[in-house]
Amino acid sequence: MKKICVVVASRANYGRVKYLMKAIQAHPELELQLVVGASTLLERFGKAINVIKKDGFTPVRSIHYVIEGETLVTQAKSTGLGIVELSTAFEDLAPDMVVTVADRFETMATAIAATYLNIPLVHLQGGEVSGNIDDRVRHAITKLADIHFVSSEDSKNRVIEMGEDPRYVYNYGCPAMDVLVHENLSISNEVMEQYLGVGKPTDWSKPYVLMVQHPVTTSYGHGFEQVSETLHALKAIGDIQKVVMWPNVDAGSDDVSKGIRHFRELNMQEPIYYYKNFSPEDYARVINNAACCVGNSSSFIRECSFLGVPAVIVGDRQQGREHGNNAVFATYDARDIAEKLRHQIAHGRYPADSRYGKGDAGARIAQELVALDYRHSA
Repeated sequence: MKKICVVVASRANYGRVKYLMKAIQAHPELELQLVVGASTLLERFGKAINVIKKDGFTPVRSIHYVIEGETLVTQAKSTGLGIVELSTAFEDLAPDMVVTVADRFETMATAIAATYLNIPLVHLQGGEVSGNIDDRVRHAITKLADIHFVSSEDSKNRVIEMGEDPRYVYNYGCPAMDVLVHENLSISNEVMEQYLGVGKPTDWSKPYVLMVQHPVTTSYGHGFEQVSETLHALKAIGDIQKVVMWPNVDAGSDDVSKGIRHFRELNMQEPIYYYKNFSPEDYARVINNAACCVGNSSSFIRECSFLGVPAVIVGDRQQGREHGNNAVFATYDARDIAEKLRHQIAHGRYPADSRYGKGDAGARIAQELVALDYRHSA
């Protein structure tokens, strides 16, 4: 059996790769080696490892390599620690291939460790553009990677233009779309009652707006003000319910979290409930049934486009990323964000857009991994 090592190091990346992992696990010619680490193990980021295990996956390694602080320095050091720890894991596991996802610092650590151990590196979601440090990290990983499964035709062309061998660049779409196709996306209070948070509890049978806003590394130090503008925009649009999720672990996360806590303590009567984490399926339900999504999550570009859910993209974290008609862009200004939220809520659903795939990427990628006989000398 061909051993495929998949590294999952954030809650977002688990949702993107879950259906590929299921396809690998189910294939008689493939062995899944699951390595989990970084923020997936931390309670304050929702401890996604619990969701992963509940879904039937058994990690062969659980590795702590997030250094406390969420600063530029700790992010760089966490990357270095990830390289050290993952190198040991890869040496022990001796996989035939390593799979890494997207553009985060954990992804960079995975890519460097696999490359220096001469293990063929499979990269998902390369070739995209988003207008911040993620671009540099993503393109660097593309140059380290051997096999590329991109999410759109534009991305495929961009990867080939970067000099990668067209024989090893495939566009089967984004595996995150698989969740949207294979799961029942209806929502109810009964389905969501397992999730606890702070604030005014959400009645999932009534309209709500979903907010997810992460720190932007290239504007480190401004997260407090940036997220505060979005939160005040939510307050300005009135009594519709709001669902706010905690940010990811990137540098500046503490500033964004502080902004959320500060707003929450001063606005406890607002119809807002604050959550740490959802499973990939329940997050898909929350997106699918939202009146609008606001913030800077790439899921508002990908999943919302696929579903036709209105989205307001705040700031420059997703600047330049390929998107559907469902997305409008706002500056870090509460009035601008609120105006566009009102417009999007009034507009309602958009036609579905399949630029990021049709929901069958996981099985197609797994089958390609079976057929591939990649050698570094090729």
